[in-house]
Parts: sequence; C-alpha cells; structure tokens
Amino acid sequence: MIEGHGDDSYKFERPITANFSSNVYNRVDLSGLQAHLCSCISGISSYPEPEPYTLEGRLAEKYHLTAASVCVTNGATEAIYLIAQTFRGTNTAIFQPTFSEYADACRMHGHRVTSLYKLPTAETNYLLPPDIRMLWLCNPNNPTGTVIEKAYLKELITRNPQVCFVIDQSYEFFTVQPLFSPDEAVNFPNVLLLHSMTKRYAVPGLRLGYITADEGLLSRLRTHRMPWSVNQLAIEAGIYLLAYDVPNPLNISVYLQETARLRHALESLGGLEVWETETHFMLVRLRIGKASALKNYLANEHGILIRDASNFEGLDEHFFRIAAQTAEENDRLVQAIERWFATY
Repeated sequence: MIEGHGDDSYKFERPITANFSSNVYNRVDLSGLQAHLCSCISGISSYPEPEPYTLEGRLAEKYHLTAASVCVTNGATEAIYLIAQTFRGTNTAIFQPTFSEYADACRMHGHRVTSLYKLPTAETNYLLPPDIRMLWLCNPNNPTGTVIEKAYLKELITRNPQVCFVIDQSYEFFTVQPLFSPDEAVNFPNVLLLHSMTKRYAVPGLRLGYITADEGLLSRLRTHRMPWSVNQLAIEAGIYLLAYDVPNPLNISVYLQETARLRHALESLGGLEVWETETHFMLVRLRIGKASALKNYLANEHGILIRDASNFEGLDEHFFRIAAQTAEENDRLVQAIERWFATY
C-alpha cells in the first residue's frame, strides 16, 4: 500500500493546488496548534513518556473510561500492525474492498487471511464461518464510504463471541450515521475500536490515533507495544487538541450536502459511475479510460490530485476515490474531468 497511497503530490512537477486524494479536509486552521508546538520544541531534547500515559488519561476523561481502556498509537496504522502482531497466526477475515493495510499487516504476522464480500444476515443467524477468529471492518468504509448499521453490528458481535472484531472508525467524525461510541465498545469483550485524530483534526503528518476496548483485550496489545512509539510533539498536540477542541470549520451536515452536490455533478458528466456514500469521500468508476491516466492528466494539466483506487482488492483499473473539498475546488475537479472526457 505504501506506493499506492494517496497524498503523493511529490510524484508530480506541477504544484498540487487542489488535493482530493487523501480523506482529509484540507482547510482546517491549525495556526494555534502550530504555535503551541513551536513553544514546545525544546521538548524534543528529552525522551517522551515510554507509553503516552498522559494523553491516554485525557482521552479516558473525555469518554468517561478508565485509562486502561485507551491505547494511544502512532496513527491508526500502528494500531493495525500492533493488533496483527498481538494475534499472530489467527484465522482472519477482512470485509472487502477496504484499506489494504489490514491484509498487509495480517500477512506480515502470519495470519491466514480470507476476504469477505458479504456479511452474514438474519437468515444465517448472523453467524460467521466457524474457522474465523478475527474480523476487520472499516466503518465508514474506505474507499466506498458506506456505513454498517450499529444495530446490525451489535447482532454480529453478540452472535459471534469467538471472533475478535477490529472496527476502524477513523472517519467517524465525517458521517451523521450512528456509530459505536468508545464507552459502548468497551462493554464488548471482543471489540477493538480504532480512532484517528489524524483525520478528525487534519494532522496526517503527526501520526496520532488510539484504540478503545475492554481492559483485558488492551492489556494483551500492550505486551507487544514498542516503547516511545508516540513522539513528544504528537503527545503535546493530542493534549492541546483535546484541551482546546480546535475547531474544525466543518458543519458536517453542510459538508455532506456539498459532497452530495459534487456526486451529482460528476454523475451528470456521463462516463462515470459514482457510488453512493454516507461520508465525505466517494468511490468513482470510469466507464471509459483508466484511473491512472485521469490521475496523471489532472495532476499535470490542472494541479488536481485524486486517488487511483485500482490497488484496492476487488477493484480494477477504472476506479478512483476522491474526498470532497471546498465548493470552488469541487467545481474545478468536475470541469477538469469534463475536459478530459472531451479528449476521447
């Protein structure tokens, strides 16, 4: 996935002025956080806490949990690899198409990985295949933008107590659909709930995430945790963001309305199949041409970056993913794609 990830503007000589490629809204005012981190820069001359106890404590206070129910990680990606390592050799299922790091991490640590494209229903008593011991779900899902209903997830988790459910809610801030809260997750002995401050506050360069789960489940993860994985500036940033709740300028309902407007504008072009979404990003399939060619055209001719989604399992060379940005940038994208179609 490293080569196929979004936000790869470094590959292009022309400056990128509209970035749709990563699922981050790029218009958050981080000046207060930047000033705070500058004032804390002397802290890099000392080791950080070997485990980010202080930040875990602040998160626990926020969600009315015990500190033992929170594990702060170097982005959600460290959480993914830490889980895969802790449960090494497990029979694992991954609901596809989704973020490929789940499969990469599991294969690195000897899991026997199965891809699922349908989840069990009431007709089968919500029962998963009997050999499965871990199931990975992204909710809202990357790259499709779909949300699995909370009531359904409760049934699935309750009916399959032998399965450890890893539910990645990195994009929880960007949907109005009901999702698990941290205090709900800790009541299940078989749920690991992943969260991303990276996505919530648009700080991908800081790498900051956390897991909320039953204390016993998290204690197993901590036995495999590398010391000092979260650096001092990231810890300071997390504490600052929680204390001041740095305002994301987004009204989510309004932002999702703009996402819907963008989706309909793309559909009106013809030549595109735009998947329905319940969050701020969407999956798009080209009826003509390849996503890689469109990506290169948009970057080189218009300074616009999209995510070629052909490397997601179950997708092909015609798929790309975009995250809605400002109305002006969204209009630029639609007009640029229309011009690309005119070349065929």
